[in-house]
Amino acid sequence: MIGVLTHHWAKPEVLEKARNLLDGNGLAQSKAPGFGSRQTLYSLSDPTKITTLVTWASSEIYDAWRASPERAKAMAGAEEMWSQPAQSERFDVIS
Repeated sequence: MIGVLTHHWAKPEVLEKARNLLDGNGLAQSKAPGFGSRQTLYSLSDPTKITTLVTWASSEIYDAWRASPERAKAMAGAEEMWSQPAQSERFDVIS
């Protein structure tokens, strides 16, 4: 199992819209094969920073999700909402 930690920085004027978009992406992810769990974290020091931690059965399954039409649909228009590129890192999940 892997965990994917991703930081997003929304433009202040579209913060609520960005949160809703990421929530919609999370809903779409939850229906994908190999999805484990998802948590959304809102920074206490930077209100525009939204971090997600998503677990997947494997890197290959996560890559398939990233290339899927469902993800493209869920994230349509997202690039206009960010003040800087997202930062993402994969981790091995050890129980």
